[in-house]
Amino acid sequence: MRVLGVDPGLTRCGVAVIEGAPGTPLIAHHIGVIRTGADEEISSRLAQIEAALEMLVTEFEPDVIAIERVFSQQNVRSAMGTAQAAAMALVIAGRRDLPIAMHTPTEVKAAVTGSGRADKAQVTAMVTRLLRLAEAPKPADAADAVAIAICQVWRGSAQRRIAEAIAAVAR
Repeated sequence: MRVLGVDPGLTRCGVAVIEGAPGTPLIAHHIGVIRTGADEEISSRLAQIEAALEMLVTEFEPDVIAIERVFSQQNVRSAMGTAQAAAMALVIAGRRDLPIAMHTPTEVKAAVTGSGRADKAQVTAMVTRLLRLAEAPKPADAADAVAIAICQVWRGSAQRRIAEAIAAVAR
């Protein structure tokens, strides 16, 4: 399974393309950050994010786009920007008829570290170790995107197998 992981944000939108399956080594095809200027118009920033995500989907042809689920934050302005950036990934998935998966931060942390309360340093360390990287992905948004993609590879694969087994029994 090839997954485009997205850690949505307006200033820094983390992105990672990871390939693998449960029980097999993970392969990182791309790890990075889409950056936009805080002084730019929101429409321009969203267009930049959409164009960059579109290029990644075209280049790497993911099977699914996994996005960190936006949840209530104390800073409403930040939450809105995060949701708007996530919407760009959702639009691309809809346009390309790609499945999407939404994962909460707690779910991602638990999948990668074994604890839903892990801090960013622990997540980054595990991502680095799991992908056998020479150095940790930076900034943290890139490491978070990797963690989201890994969560989908491991949890999404299991969910898909369960759904296929149920469908087979129903036939």
